[in-house]
Amino acid sequence: MSATLAELVARFGGELVGDGSRRVSQVAPLDRASADDIGFVAQSKYLAQLAGTRAGAVILPPDARDASDLPRILTPNPYLYFARVSAYFNPVPRPPVGVHPSATVAADARVAEDASIGPGAVIGAGAVIGARTAIGANCVVGEGATIGTDCLLHANVTVYHRCVIGDRAILHSGCVIGSDGFGFAPNEGAWEKIPQIGRVRIGNDVEIGACTTIDRGALEDTVIEDGVKLDNLIQVAHNVVIGAHTAIAACTGIAGSAKIGRHCTIGGAAMIFGHIEIADGTRISTNTLITKSLPRAGTYTSALPFSEHEVWQKNAVHMRNLDKLVRRVKELEKKIGELENKS
Repeated sequence: MSATLAELVARFGGELVGDGSRRVSQVAPLDRASADDIGFVAQSKYLAQLAGTRAGAVILPPDARDASDLPRILTPNPYLYFARVSAYFNPVPRPPVGVHPSATVAADARVAEDASIGPGAVIGAGAVIGARTAIGANCVVGEGATIGTDCLLHANVTVYHRCVIGDRAILHSGCVIGSDGFGFAPNEGAWEKIPQIGRVRIGNDVEIGACTTIDRGALEDTVIEDGVKLDNLIQVAHNVVIGAHTAIAACTGIAGSAKIGRHCTIGGAAMIFGHIEIADGTRISTNTLITKSLPRAGTYTSALPFSEHEVWQKNAVHMRNLDKLVRRVKELEKKIGELENKS
């Protein structure tokens, strides 16, 4: 696939400067681009790379109009424009329509005529598979589960019984939707399992990374709202609610009944305690531990920067003694106050 710059502007907008007939067929970083590629600059610190690039064209912000003589497209958000051009040149391959002979589909399952069911897949009783949805090899869709339209489930995805997934969802390999939440009642030194009778409800335009797990609710549903983006290897516990258009990076753990607001961003390996609420628009840095509710939007960070091991050991000793230091400071402040009163 290829397109002229004029065709790209007609499709995606932007201002064309230079030769609109220049044809490109792929996106590439400026330092590796060839004459058939289009590059982009999203931050001014990378403008210097334009001098040495071999790209056939570039995508630039409007204030960099004169930073290059190459044919160029000007747009307020070059990174977003690059993403759209990349998606245009690199469409996700779709498997052929129909049910593979090795798949198992329950007699009362409802599978759209233009859906695709891959080899070894299992579609349970009463399940619903929407129009143009592709179910990859060895996926399992449990009894009574619903998958919306234009979804893509890569190989080896498991969707448990009665869970609901909206339209245009992308689920990557190995993710598990609707496994039991971690619920056990203590009973004379042992643990007795609490049935997890809720579901997982996933909205529209959600993407879930490889090997991410989302537990079903204990009583009510676990809810992932529209537009949420979850990276690989994330654990979402039972009864969690994640608000619309929130993005969470890999290896984050979210404990049960936490409520995360809309338009939040959470860095990799963050840990969120259960039964807390996080306000809309909150940003949480990587490796940060959130132990209580965050009622106000802001940026929250708890991870210490790395240092040489010997320096870290010394600082760790000081941190262990912070409580003692606080008490000593208070005692000194009290004594100073007494002396000032006497004078």
